[in-house]
Amino acid sequence: MEVIDIAVIGGGAAGFFSAIHAKNNTNKVVLFEKTNKVLGKVKISGGGRCNVTHACFDNEDLSKFYPRGEKQLRKAFYQFNAQSTIDWYESRGVKMKTYPDNCIFPLANTSQVIIDCLLKECSNKGVEIRTSAGIKSITPSEDGFILETETQQIATKKVIITTGGQPKMSQLTWLADLGLKIVSPVPSLFTFNMPGNPIRDLMGNVVEQTVVKIEGTKLVGKGPLLVTHWGMSGPAILQLSAWGARILEEKKYEFTTIVNWLNEMKEDELRSILLANKKSQGEKMVHNANPFVITNKIWQFLLEKYELPDQLRWKDLEGKSLNKLINALIYDRYPVSGKTTFKEEFVTAGGVSLSEIDFNTMESKKIKGLYFAGELLDIDGITGGFNFQAAWTTGYIAGINAAKNQSV
Repeated sequence: MEVIDIAVIGGGAAGFFSAIHAKNNTNKVVLFEKTNKVLGKVKISGGGRCNVTHACFDNEDLSKFYPRGEKQLRKAFYQFNAQSTIDWYESRGVKMKTYPDNCIFPLANTSQVIIDCLLKECSNKGVEIRTSAGIKSITPSEDGFILETETQQIATKKVIITTGGQPKMSQLTWLADLGLKIVSPVPSLFTFNMPGNPIRDLMGNVVEQTVVKIEGTKLVGKGPLLVTHWGMSGPAILQLSAWGARILEEKKYEFTTIVNWLNEMKEDELRSILLANKKSQGEKMVHNANPFVITNKIWQFLLEKYELPDQLRWKDLEGKSLNKLINALIYDRYPVSGKTTFKEEFVTAGGVSLSEIDFNTMESKKIKGLYFAGELLDIDGITGGFNFQAAWTTGYIAGINAAKNQSV
């Protein structure tokens, strides 16, 4: 039977970061990946650019971007945070660039530099990477654990599990069999489908500042809204999908969104602006004189949707037509029926319950020597680099603590 010191199960961002930080001069660390390639999600994330982290350098503020895991990550970020991530990569020659939305990408603008950096670090440190090496079972033993693959049994003192978010409960039963509490997984980051809705004809239109709500709930998303060929996406929608992951799953993804196309503008303020335009624009056609920071296509779509005539002049905007325009701009309603995975990435809410983990070390409270990192935990962030930051943070903590008290 092969004997190793630390087994890392899962070849994603958290797995690599765990393995790198678990490896020292004396121990044997092996990373097991069940597929034939590693770092697949890193490769495709951010449109192939990899949104490494987010320019939020206050640990308290950073933790607030996580619908699940805020309290636990707040503590963890004092060990390894966004600045730590930047420093780690830049000290290894991977320069970073911060964009206006505070998302941080490699200056090279490709995820490959992150992959290359992680692979090089593993090579330099002597971390062994085994692909097409799925772990079928983990059994606690007197000296640690016995891992079973398709072809062999492996004895190991410590195990770090970093197998990522799993969309089905059936994929987590092997952990439940160890006696761990598992929170049922549901999708987190997804876009809203609006089958047959004419808004989809405006695909590609973006409004930079919107407020979107889910009718009948307290859920609110703020920021850019993108119209797509299937419905709506963009940060405002993705925030709603993250914070409302379980609520929307309970609704079976059938609900109504209410869009304020004018950000946080209130009805009284909007009414005053419209009445001022009524005086100043007078003879101009409402259709041809858009006074707001929304695209002309969306402006004209809303006028048509709310049956405001093509020949309506600003001077004639009153009563019903005025109220219709107010509803169109700040109370615009869209039925949603279904969801679509955001790009090629999937993020789940659910996984190993946070109550099972000591976030000072990422070790299981029940099973000594068993550690967890990454999205396998019931942790998820909104879009913007937060999920990768959670992977770097938890991977770092799991790795350095698994390496303690190791001897060959």
